Amino acid sequence: MPETRQRPATTGHRPIEAGGGIEAHWHDRHQIVYAGRGVLSVTTDAGSWVAPATRAIWIPAGTLHQHRAYGETTLHTVGLQENPLALDVPSALVVSPLLRELLLAYTSGEDGADSAERERLRGVLLDQLQQSDQRATYRPAARDPKLAAVCELLRRDPADSRTLAELGWEVGASERTLSRLCKADLGMSFPQWRTQLRLHEALRLLAEGESVTRVAHSTGWASASAFIDTFRRAFGHTPGSRRA
Repeated sequence: MPETRQRPATTGHRPIEAGGGIEAHWHDRHQIVYAGRGVLSVTTDAGSWVAPATRAIWIPAGTLHQHRAYGETTLHTVGLQENPLALDVPSALVVSPLLRELLLAYTSGEDGADSAERERLRGVLLDQLQQSDQRATYRPAARDPKLAAVCELLRRDPADSRTLAELGWEVGASERTLSRLCKADLGMSFPQWRTQLRLHEALRLLAEGESVTRVAHSTGWASASAFIDTFRRAFGHTPGSRRA
């Protein structure tokens, strides 16, 4: 991340054009970020989170991060002095229909406005955030150079179906070594990481208007039905319903 500057963790909303974003920065307050429209990615030195309309991202104070928008995106942010979630690392939170409406309503108001109605809305919003489940939309970044090289091969072509042993042969590492590094570096197995990578890419392509069938093929699923099933289990809805 080339730029490292502080920005205020404000409450509000703003449009971000497709492919646009906010470069590396950090806040002195905690922040909730939510894409009311489009798909948003949040990247730190540790990896990337992806946030479709059913996810919000919790960003603790002091975390260096950057945003990228896929499709025309509306970014909603809530700055918080307190830490109601007691989380000190970024996390993806499930956004229920009620929480979505609360986020949209609260971020449409004036930041800093002191009104009884706004305080009540904020209280309900915090209650709903505390009840929200955490759900993995996280793709960790590899630190080991050889594992990072494998990850880069797949990032360039998510449909690459080679086994870990075959990929290891290309970068000069054994399957056993790479499998161990996946657990140590990524905190997950190689198949789990590859699935996260493919889901991230799928969300990006869907936001850019690609068909479900084309996205399934481009991201390496054996069939559109297999892709739809994995997507539903990850995000709670089908890729087609998300577009609608």
